[in-house]
Amino acid sequence: MASNVDIEKTADVKEDEVGRAELCAFGPSLTSKEGNTKPQDDTQSEPEGANDAPPDGGLIAWLQVVAALLTSTISWGTPTAFGVFQLYYVQTLKLPQWQVSWIGSVQFLLTYGTCVFSGRLSDAGYVRSTFAVGAFLVVFGTFVTSLGYEYWHFFLAQGLTVGLGLGIMFMPPLQVLSSYFEKKRTFAMTGAATGTGIGSLILPAIIQYSIPKVGFAWAVRIFGFVALFCTAIAFLCIKPRLKPRRSGPLVEWTAFKERPYLLYSIGVFLLYLALFFGSFYINSYARNIIGFSTTDSVQLLLIQNGVSIPARPIVGYIANYHTGPMNTYIVTVILFAIITLSWIAVRSSTGLYVYAVFLGLTNGVCQGMFLGSLASLTSDNRKMGTRIGMVHTIVAFATLAGPPIAGAIIDSSGGQFTYAQLYAGLTIFVASGFFVAARYAKTGPYLKAIV
Repeated sequence: MASNVDIEKTADVKEDEVGRAELCAFGPSLTSKEGNTKPQDDTQSEPEGANDAPPDGGLIAWLQVVAALLTSTISWGTPTAFGVFQLYYVQTLKLPQWQVSWIGSVQFLLTYGTCVFSGRLSDAGYVRSTFAVGAFLVVFGTFVTSLGYEYWHFFLAQGLTVGLGLGIMFMPPLQVLSSYFEKKRTFAMTGAATGTGIGSLILPAIIQYSIPKVGFAWAVRIFGFVALFCTAIAFLCIKPRLKPRRSGPLVEWTAFKERPYLLYSIGVFLLYLALFFGSFYINSYARNIIGFSTTDSVQLLLIQNGVSIPARPIVGYIANYHTGPMNTYIVTVILFAIITLSWIAVRSSTGLYVYAVFLGLTNGVCQGMFLGSLASLTSDNRKMGTRIGMVHTIVAFATLAGPPIAGAIIDSSGGQFTYAQLYAGLTIFVASGFFVAARYAKTGPYLKAIV
């Protein structure tokens, strides 16, 4: 028979697990064990009343939304804007598409792959210091990029240094934001997520329209000053609310024994293998196949990124209150596959502008519904942070391999895009099949189930 001490310890552990799950909807925890020295953030002490219910509003709470929005603007706007750099490097360095795309792919890999580690550091109490390290790497790497003139310069500075910094600084503001909201959490998170679209619209425009006036080096430095401004304001806004908690497992291997999670993981790997094909190569297609000027070709990327800004919260609202995240995700992925394949038929400038709108809508919603659809398949919220971190790691390898594969197909086809377009569209279609299978494994043959 268990002693009273054992029963009390078990209750404490369960209470701690529940608290950890509520705190970290976007990353696994890493916190001090009871009785050990409490980790101290170097710039921020724990606020009084940190264990109270989330305020769900107020100046400090909404400042966390601002911090997360500004961070998303840089963290996800930067890698999404790589299409502009891709075109410039191919033209300037006279290198093949696949080789240049490795810079952006490594940046994506590190941005996704390091989130799980920065999330754990944030939960350990190092919120502001972790964010500061990531922000420094982003700004430093950007300014070093402006000094580069050879391929390996850009690979080390933009691919490795900036990519590592983006992933390190992304998780801390989200961890803090989730602790300030409960009933309004979805609205707050959606508002913060619009930063991705804003960054994807503004950052490539800075590079493209500054190069003709001030040159590539100063265009990148302007980019760096924008990153410095956004990260500095975000750093000042961040105010951790909850005290550190115990760590959770970095990898929960038993999750892959659950068919919905396993099938979803395979599907999301395939989806992200082709997700950024349009972002990376629509500029090159416009210039080399349709005959756009370099400046006009970048407008397509701006249109594509701009239309995704209002689309994400609108579709998120519909999914949350009417259709269900997973159901919405499946339909969106299928539409995205159709749109990607329809690119083959686009042969005019007008058609390409129209195509960019639909590509931006479906691509943006696919990215925006990623975490919501995964959450709908996970019944135990205490495991949510760990499982999201695991999927981010899987996605990281997909984004690493996807663009270079497409670039190699284009180069081997003599600069033609047809086979690469087929590869991307069919890969997304196969991914949608795995999502359908994951939903079926979760709900069974019930088409009207809201999941």
